[in-house]
Amino acid sequence: MNQSEFQEIIWQKAGELYREMPWRQDTRPYYILVSELMLQQTQVDRVVPKFNAFIDRFPDEASLAQASLADVLVLWQGLGYNRRAKYLHDAAKKIVDEMNGIFPDDVVTLQSLPGVGPNTAGAIMAYAYNQPVIFVETNIRTVYFHHFFHDDNAVDDKQIIELLESTIDRERPREFYWSLMDYGSLLKRAGASKINQSKHYKKQSPLAGSVREVRGQIIKYLATADMTEQDLQQQLRADDRFQSALSGLKRDGLVMSSRTGKLHLTK
Repeated sequence: MNQSEFQEIIWQKAGELYREMPWRQDTRPYYILVSELMLQQTQVDRVVPKFNAFIDRFPDEASLAQASLADVLVLWQGLGYNRRAKYLHDAAKKIVDEMNGIFPDDVVTLQSLPGVGPNTAGAIMAYAYNQPVIFVETNIRTVYFHHFFHDDNAVDDKQIIELLESTIDRERPREFYWSLMDYGSLLKRAGASKINQSKHYKKQSPLAGSVREVRGQIIKYLATADMTEQDLQQQLRADDRFQSALSGLKRDGLVMSSRTGKLHLTK
């Protein structure tokens, strides 16, 4: 398949599959940052209501930076991977405190923000600033696997990047990426995804029975009240995952102990 044929398909899908999302209706950089961190390993349908509630409470970088981490974690409940909430909170504080409240508009500076790697920075550049920056994520891989790597295994992202470089619409990169995302989502729902073809694929471990599950439970209980470790263990009917989960939350700066010995979400 040549470049023009592929682009024709992508633009056809853009019209057929376009999905309304609040961060597409308003593409300010802050909204894109919030949505990108929320969308990591989380489905769009779950993110939309959380995004709307988050923006209602923290409409911009300044309001988020002024909030306590505990307030942010409370709103984040249900999304999991709570370190993303801390990254977002820390990023807002860095923008306000070190960047004079000016949101970065280049890849290098964006990657200096906590939780922002090359692909998140690329997404912000494409969606917020409409720049043809190359980035790769699961839906994008799915589309290129479907059209260019039918039977290949261990496909490196470098191969995807080369194809993106040659096929991206440099005049309308924002809409081009939206179409890739919507098309990739359709392919996955149709069972056409072959993401295990990726050299970078790692199967996500199930939540049930994991330390990650207990981390979320600890956050949920501490969002309602401070409590001693013993009380928290009793509430959770803790098993051998508890200490690992609690130690990890403390190490990540999400949970702290007060002078009275009670555990609480970081203020």
